[in-house]
Amino acid sequence: MKLKFLSVLVAVSAATNAFAADVDQKTWEVTSELGAIVTSGNTETTTLKGGIKVQHNLEHWNNEYKLDGIYKEDEVEDANGDKNKQRTNEKYSISAQGNYKLNEDHSHLFIYGSHVSDYFGAYRSESVISAGYGLRLLNEKTMWLSAEIGPGYKYFEYPDDSTEIDDNGNSLAGEFEGEVIALGKLDYNWQISENARFTQLVAVEYGDTNTKTRSETALLAKINGSLQMKVAFNVTNNSDVADDKESTDTETSFTLVYSF
Repeated sequence: MKLKFLSVLVAVSAATNAFAADVDQKTWEVTSELGAIVTSGNTETTTLKGGIKVQHNLEHWNNEYKLDGIYKEDEVEDANGDKNKQRTNEKYSISAQGNYKLNEDHSHLFIYGSHVSDYFGAYRSESVISAGYGLRLLNEKTMWLSAEIGPGYKYFEYPDDSTEIDDNGNSLAGEFEGEVIALGKLDYNWQISENARFTQLVAVEYGDTNTKTRSETALLAKINGSLQMKVAFNVTNNSDVADDKESTDTETSFTLVYSF
């Protein structure tokens, strides 16, 4: 009997309430997610998505470390009509940010670093380092909005099959470039009810070569005291890509989050 569709969503999360007061924060907070979708029958696909976030809360510093990854295989038919499974998406990212608390409530200075390895994206890899200032623009009982802005530097690699050329007509495939950029980020959280929370994150990296915009819209619904369902929609847009690449990538994910 053919299996038409199998979806497995697993996540482990150890985190405190994001809306708790600073004095109630744990020194260490860890949240991890793992989602998988496997289909077989007429179409065979395998998608794995995982991530872990660690927050370190100290007297003068709030530090955050993140690691994310996605891997996807699809059944592809070749010119001879044979079906083979091929990797169609593979992306990993790691980042770290240190926030130094200022005397003003909910304001900080930050230093940030990240690296993205994307086998099918507009750029093969991207590394960013930046520093700047952040503050909370809205601070209500059930919602808050934070903003960050600052200068940075990006070092990136063109894909090996890139069709981009430089000003002299030379191919940029596999080449590295770097540029000064400006970074901005908005982070919104709304505790809709005791059992539902909405989040929206928008981040922009503005540079002369390319402007990269990332957005994540997510809804978390509590199933019971420790189990939540998370639905997220991610959009990544690059203003300047090769002719054979799409400027916008989207991703929809469904995960279960277990908290304790």
